[in-house]
Amino acid sequence: MRRNLLIFGLGLLTTVAVSQTHPGAEHRAARVRHPQPTCEQKLEQSTYEQKIEQSLKSVDEVTQRGPFKPSWDSLKGYNAPEWFRDAKFGIFIHWGLYSVPAFANEWYSRNMYQPDMPEFKHHVERYGPQTKFGYKDFIPLFKAEKFDANSWAELFRKAGARYVIPVAEHHDGFAMYDTAFSEWSAAKMGPKRDVIGELSTAVRKQGLHFGLSSHRAEHYWFFDGALKFESDATDPRYAGLYGPPKPQGGDPDEAFLKDWLARSTELVDKYKPELVYFDWWIGQRSAFQPYVQKFVAYHYNRAAEQRRSVVQFYKEESMPEGTATYDVERGQLDKMRAEPWQTDTSISWKSWCHIENDDYKTPESLVQLLVDVVSKNGSLLLNVGPKADGTIPAQAETTLLTIGKWLSTNGEAIYGTRPWKTYGEGPTVITSGKMKEGENKPFTAEDIRFTTKDNALYAIAMLPPADGKLTIKTLAETPFGKHSEIKSVRILGWIGSVNWRRTAAGLIVEIPPMAVSRFPVAVKVVM
Repeated sequence: MRRNLLIFGLGLLTTVAVSQTHPGAEHRAARVRHPQPTCEQKLEQSTYEQKIEQSLKSVDEVTQRGPFKPSWDSLKGYNAPEWFRDAKFGIFIHWGLYSVPAFANEWYSRNMYQPDMPEFKHHVERYGPQTKFGYKDFIPLFKAEKFDANSWAELFRKAGARYVIPVAEHHDGFAMYDTAFSEWSAAKMGPKRDVIGELSTAVRKQGLHFGLSSHRAEHYWFFDGALKFESDATDPRYAGLYGPPKPQGGDPDEAFLKDWLARSTELVDKYKPELVYFDWWIGQRSAFQPYVQKFVAYHYNRAAEQRRSVVQFYKEESMPEGTATYDVERGQLDKMRAEPWQTDTSISWKSWCHIENDDYKTPESLVQLLVDVVSKNGSLLLNVGPKADGTIPAQAETTLLTIGKWLSTNGEAIYGTRPWKTYGEGPTVITSGKMKEGENKPFTAEDIRFTTKDNALYAIAMLPPADGKLTIKTLAETPFGKHSEIKSVRILGWIGSVNWRRTAAGLIVEIPPMAVSRFPVAVKVVM
């Protein structure tokens, strides 16, 4: 049996015929016909340009009348809201066309056009040459037939997350939302569902904060490998998806920057995200700066109009300190930061999206990461990569629920807390900075992290002590600050009494055997 799917792109019309036999045949059978552009399609391009100009006019109006102006000096009036300072734990989601091949990582769309990359070889061997089967041909295979936004949101709540940030558009240029600026979206092709809209409703229904991530900035050069050989990516009929590709070293042109700003502000108006995350490239080219300033001013002003408090993240040096909330990708900090910050990492080591045979991190190590980050005034944004059919991989689901179980017992030491006078003690030194997580040594039972709330200090041991006696050296008999008297000590999750004594070596807490697990142990100290 064969199906004919009409795929409309910006000024483009493509017919993809998919053979529904077995998966291998389905992959090899997709073929593309190339009709010539019509007058109607040229009119569509003109309509697109009008939409862009109308959008930018609205941006200018909002940025001029609101309290925030498109300048870094004005944007330094930003403060992270209290709800974000309290939240501590969020879920990131990478899901898109790249989930269909499920090979290597979420950069498959780029690397399948890079002749020297393993993805190129894999693609040709499994799907055929890029002239016959390009990235666009994954669209009919991206059916999302088992996607249930309510089930996802319920899982994330059970995991203990307080906010959720799906990727609205990755570097590949295929929008996961209903955009007015392109036909290349999940709302109009593939699953034909507004994925972001459904998640927005479901996440908020669970009482969680909803955010969005856009990685469109990198799309400017993402398919530049296609400039080296013949493929579908340089065919003008598919420019709405592929770009067309530009060399990576160049600055983005004005048309791309206007499009980026229009699409980014569209997300703000359409879905009212409480958190917005951009990837790194907006800080790599000075040409982006005035557009980034306009976006942030627009984001903050729209929130002010709607009496909402929002979070804007930045990575590396893409925004000045004080204008937004700092984010560290796949890394930690070795000391406490005065202002709230975030680390984002994935539940697995190899990829942000789902791939076959990925290497998952243990729930114990992820809880330790959360504890370390929170002790230093940070939050953890933990990524999951659903399968192409819309299901969460079983191992990821189990890990999330295990984290949620720990938080259900120990969340008092995490949610709503603030950093103490020192973040912790112990021999393990963290390597600070982005992309450094693989360099850090495992935590030991001597590594303890502190948080505080109201009149309580929480001392969280990264591992339970082997001898059952936890020694908190920072709370030794020598007075530490003016509030040095200890009134009570208890172990979170343990209903019985706790034996403890304060000596010159530290506060020694006896951990009952039944309270011991492989996870961090939280001790509540009331002073």
